[in-house]
Amino acid sequence: MVARVKRYDRAYFDRWYRARRIGSAADLARTVAFAVAITEQVLGRPLRSVLDVGAGEGRWQPALHRLRPRARYAGVDSSEWAVERWGRRRNLRLGSIDTLDRLGLDGPFDLIVVADVMHYLPTAILRRGIVQVAQLLGGVAFLPTFTAHDEIEGDRAHFQRRGAATYRRIFRQAALIPLGMYAWTLRARQPDFAELELG
Repeated sequence: MVARVKRYDRAYFDRWYRARRIGSAADLARTVAFAVAITEQVLGRPLRSVLDVGAGEGRWQPALHRLRPRARYAGVDSSEWAVERWGRRRNLRLGSIDTLDRLGLDGPFDLIVVADVMHYLPTAILRRGIVQVAQLLGGVAFLPTFTAHDEIEGDRAHFQRRGAATYRRIFRQAALIPLGMYAWTLRARQPDFAELELG
């Protein structure tokens, strides 16, 4: 039996982001504000650059620019439809988490977002990809990811049932340390934090 290929086309985005309304505009605004705030706390200055990996239609871009109009935003997604439809307006380019090193991205980035992506990736791609994220990171990686033990709402096709320990191990191997609430930073920054600041 041949596995069905998952297509991130207009029908996919209409289904999950419009018809089913997974994640409201208010939810997104709060999430973006939180990611910006923790990044600025870590860096001690205003946010200047964001890389959104698995950006889809680039929904983070307008929400981010309402908060930080001068911040540079770059989005990467594997959906040809999303990049063709939104690429010019929202600075999206075709690619994936494990091809970041081939895209000519102007890093390091203050904030790298990989939201609701990693729990769909095969482990080998996840490992390669998170290393590339770490190499482009200058501040905070915001990595919302569901484990096998989480209740999820939304797309379950190709969901990878991994435990939290597996993700922590992969992130640790890429020299990332936890700040809590899906936020991670580089191990090299560890001396900058008090013990209870780290997740």
